[in-house]
Amino acid sequence: MKKLLTALLVLAVISSAAFADAPFHIGVVTGTVSQSEDDLRGAEALIAEYGAVADGGYIQHMTYPDNFMEEQETTISVIRGLADDPLMKAVIVNQAVPGTAEAFRQIKEVRPDILCFAGEAHEEPYLIAGSADLATSNDFVARGYLMIRTAHELGCQTFVHISFPRHLAMEKMQRRRAIMIQTCNELGMQFVDVSAPDPTSDVGIAGAQQYILERTPEWIKQYGENTAFFCTNDAHTEPLLKQLLTYGGYFVEADLPSPLMGYPGALGIDLSAEAGDFPAILAKVEQAIVEQGGAGRFGTWAYSYGYTTTAGLGSLAIEAVTAEMNGEDYDIHSIRNIRKNFSKYTPGANWNGSNYVNATTKETYDNFVLVYQDTYIMGDPGYYMGNTDVEVPDWCFSMTGKEFN
Repeated sequence: MKKLLTALLVLAVISSAAFADAPFHIGVVTGTVSQSEDDLRGAEALIAEYGAVADGGYIQHMTYPDNFMEEQETTISVIRGLADDPLMKAVIVNQAVPGTAEAFRQIKEVRPDILCFAGEAHEEPYLIAGSADLATSNDFVARGYLMIRTAHELGCQTFVHISFPRHLAMEKMQRRRAIMIQTCNELGMQFVDVSAPDPTSDVGIAGAQQYILERTPEWIKQYGENTAFFCTNDAHTEPLLKQLLTYGGYFVEADLPSPLMGYPGALGIDLSAEAGDFPAILAKVEQAIVEQGGAGRFGTWAYSYGYTTTAGLGSLAIEAVTAEMNGEDYDIHSIRNIRKNFSKYTPGANWNGSNYVNATTKETYDNFVLVYQDTYIMGDPGYYMGNTDVEVPDWCFSMTGKEFN
């Protein structure tokens, strides 16, 4: 009981408004506003709650380059540099872009005491799991099935999958795509692959977005308005939503779902007054969707996945380090602990998840956890699909991603 009271006291002090002489630091690395705004806003939430290192608080926030594929050495340097702080006890990277595994390896070489957390890892599961203490990802297995099932329940006859070679080379995206194709086959829907420019290529974000703006009306004309569209890249989302609102079609949820993912720009609304208040953000986005004729055609997670991952992993790290300082055991791999810390930032929204299982070897990764939130369809009124209660068929977990190459 004495240890419990001490731990609670430490957490109370951490969450207080006075950030002076923090006993430890947590490093948080995200993308910039242009590439992954939600991830960055989660870091800002942690700073608001626990204080910035510069002000005597706990959180040291850094960003990696937008063109992270071409600047991996810079990305590694940014992450690795956090280990130079003698008070650093945990490092969180969300999204964990290529180079994160190597940065974690270098951190562990000099500071094995630092906990390394990877949110939405871009690198192969075996690679990031080999250097991270914990990696989390959106549940590409369950969602591959559930997104198609939701589109079918909404009345869609076709599902268009928009991506590019870099993403399709990732195991998790290969497996999700294969599950989507098989689910379409079982439900009598058409699956269509569409290629679009990679925003990290020479065309940049602007060129990739212009391509989506120009082609979406053609796709809708070709496949019909009862078509659901999905893109694997954040930067493609806003122009896709904008054109779907204008020309028809459905959008179940983003690759990394959030009411902030593409919707504000596509709808032409200002959410600065609602910043950080996701119920208010969702309400304003939903109102605009209804006013622009999109009721029942557009979905999201009620709370941002990127925001929740950054904030939730930060909160998990705070709990873990606090427990260690008080001589207590704390399991960072526990799905219960992960769901608790994620749910802290998503009141009212259900989560589900499971450990990653290699489809070929059947090996279960205890330190790699897949998570997903229920899908919310915006309308008048909007409603949850109840996807976190749906039983995902066993065959989904055995697909390797090679079945439809």
